[in-house]
Formats: sequence, C-alpha cells, structure tokens
Amino acid sequence: MKILIIEDDEKIVNFLKKGLQEESYSVDYSLNGDEGIYLASVNTYDLILLDIMIPIKDGIEVCKTLREEKINTPIIMLTAKDSIEDKVKGLDIGANDYISKPFSFSELLARIRVQLRNSNNLVSTTLQIADLKLDLLKKTVTRNEDKIILTAKEFSLLEFLIRNQNKVLSETVISESLSSLDDDNISNIINVYIYRLRNKIDKPYEKKLIKTIRGMGFKISDE
Repeated sequence: MKILIIEDDEKIVNFLKKGLQEESYSVDYSLNGDEGIYLASVNTYDLILLDIMIPIKDGIEVCKTLREEKINTPIIMLTAKDSIEDKVKGLDIGANDYISKPFSFSELLARIRVQLRNSNNLVSTTLQIADLKLDLLKKTVTRNEDKIILTAKEFSLLEFLIRNQNKVLSETVISESLSSLDDDNISNIINVYIYRLRNKIDKPYEKKLIKTIRGMGFKISDE
C-alpha cells in the first residue's frame, strides 16, 4: 500500500518514512502544498498524511483542493494545533481524521489501519495470483496456505509486482516506484530482491510465478 506524506519538517518526514517503510508501506513525500496536490493528482495513494502548517498552500487548502478535484483518498491531518475549532475545520473540509503533534507512532499506525479498513469497500486489501495471497493490512503472505515470511522491502516489491501482474516491468520502473528499495550498499538492487523473492515464493513450489524477460525486466504471471 502506498502513502503520501505532505509535511515541511524533514526530520518528521524521515521519521515517518522510515517507520512506514518498516511496516511494508511504500512512501512518497512532499515538503509543500503545491507539490503535494500535484503528487496526489497524478498518482494513486491509499492514504495521505497531511500537515496543516506547510508552505505555499497550507493543509486546509490542500485538503479542500483535493476534495474539489474528486480525489477521495483518506486524509489524516497532522498538526501542532489542538483546538476543537481546528479539528472541526479540518474535518469539515474533507479530512477523515486528525492527530495532534506530538503523537506516538503506534497511535498513528492504528489510525492508518482504521482508515484503510474503512475504505475497504472501495479498495481490496487482499491481492492474489494463483495460490499466492497477500493481506495488505495484516502484512501476511501465503502460498498454497503455507505462511511465507518476507522483509518489509520484499513485501513492497511483491505487492508492486502483483498489482502489475502480467506486465513486464523494467528495473528502472521498479526502482522509481519503490523508493523503499533504496540501498546504496547493494549494487544491482532490483536483481538482489528478485532473487530473494524467488527463493521464498517460487523455489519451494513446482509452478514458478516470477519471470525474467531478457533485456526487458521482470513480471509475475501464472501463465
């Protein structure tokens, strides 16, 4: 699942990004309101974390603009303000929830899960190809009912492959779409993670799902 953070404090952005990626979420971020609106307009996100005090356009204006553009992605507003009036204003213009700084990361995760469950009627939280199943909320993977343990980065890559099943994805497309795979200490990073995934979800089973298309990239398919 993919989350957009719109927040101008880079320390908070880095803290949230690291924590969310460890929970197997893919994360994009923006440091101002204009760019946040652009990213939310051209990409599909499962949830947006939106700070109220951001430059160019504040969080209230961003939220209002997104709702006017019929972007119904769940929005949790982050703010240092704690007055009832501010909370009401944020909810009135289309925010789904509101959390005041400072907050615990575990509380934020709980609120994120609530919003994702609430939107379950619009977006499935389970992905499947053949006998391989991903539960996006529980962060579990099974194949032929066998539980498979993946790291957060492996889970993010597998989710991206299944969301694009039967499509050939180049290494560039994969790396650009999954910032959580960034790792300066490992060369040829995409091939490394594909190798690890194959060992876990393909090697023990007769039917192989991950295919290498020579000179083009990779795809996951049950054909």
